[in-house]
Amino acid sequence: MLHDIMPETEALLKKEMVAGYIGFDPTADSLHIGSLSQIMTLLHFQKAGHKPVALVGGATGMVGDPSGKSAERNLLSEEVLNHNLACVKKQLEKFLDFNCGVNSAEIVNNYDWFKNFTFLDFIRDVGKHISVSYMLAKDSVKTRMETGISFTEFTYQLVQGYDFYYLWKNKNCKLQMGGSDQWGNIVTGTELIRRKDGGEAYALTTQLITKSDGGKFGKTESGNVWLDPQKTSSYQFYQFWLNVPDEDARKYIKIFTLFDQSEIDKLIAEHDAASHLRILQKALAKDITIRVHSEKDYEFALESSEILFGKGTKDSLLKLSDKDIEAVFEGVPQVDIARSVIEQGVPMIDFLADHTKIFPSKGEARKMLAGGGVQINKEKVEDVNALVNLTSLIRDRYILAQKGKKNYFLIKVV
Repeated sequence: MLHDIMPETEALLKKEMVAGYIGFDPTADSLHIGSLSQIMTLLHFQKAGHKPVALVGGATGMVGDPSGKSAERNLLSEEVLNHNLACVKKQLEKFLDFNCGVNSAEIVNNYDWFKNFTFLDFIRDVGKHISVSYMLAKDSVKTRMETGISFTEFTYQLVQGYDFYYLWKNKNCKLQMGGSDQWGNIVTGTELIRRKDGGEAYALTTQLITKSDGGKFGKTESGNVWLDPQKTSSYQFYQFWLNVPDEDARKYIKIFTLFDQSEIDKLIAEHDAASHLRILQKALAKDITIRVHSEKDYEFALESSEILFGKGTKDSLLKLSDKDIEAVFEGVPQVDIARSVIEQGVPMIDFLADHTKIFPSKGEARKMLAGGGVQINKEKVEDVNALVNLTSLIRDRYILAQKGKKNYFLIKVV
């Protein structure tokens, strides 16, 4: 996980319990899996006996960090930010131990020390210590000079630098951690501590998570993979990890799980011996889904997967909510049918050929039905002359049709 570390940092960590922090961006009301590597950093940090501090950027969220960005981002209102902060705090509490004595985790909000800090005080007490040439030399600023950077985002590194100074001064926080793109902002903080008070502080950054195909980690065709089950269902979350390529699974299992090295080596060896069984992906998906969601959510995700890819039953289907059904069958062909048609009752062959076009002709539908190759709601259709009516609906809205072993169709009554 390690990318870069300031000299003497390792010696400090071996010598004493250290308070160290990572900043989290509150521009949404949930963290996404891009934040997971930083959460894991804090988790390992605490397990090693140190004190993790999670800074949620109520103030910096109002400004915007230019690191890794190609354009200005929208600034959020205080009301929206406060809602986001509360949600992010709740998510972090699932990973870190806030009640374990001296190295209990702590959450801080930089808005608390910035809200009464006037502009004149800031440029006098902070701005005078860092030169413009120093700020311009940072990669996060350099890459934006051609496309344009506002004064607001330009000053972001001073604001983040002061965060480090404040936590160093008031919380004895000697270390700031973050992704490798944060190195410039972090060392601005160590520099401010040195210039302002003659103090010593340290920096550690982790590798940015990448995908073997060059795509952006944590993104799917439908957008971010969130930690909030209301935004990304436990089924979708599980499927994301289950479907990562072998090369990525080998890397992610070392970063995102709590397996020790011998367990990981054993899993990789088992996987390499029978890669078609996706042993690594299953272990990865199970571990992360349980920790981000719950054991129950993992079992649900597994059962939901069985509906599409295994031996799921009608009972499994009946347990799904509307939102679950939409998530599980997101990539399945979907067909609308008028409620009036279902209310009257429609012969199975007409339903499959005329109304849903699952089969191109009644003849093909009849042939497949006769051969036992059609299922409705995970049950084989035994009667060629059966009717599809209101009793056929799941949650009074859906019918799941299956042609052969793998061809699913979700019919929605409108």
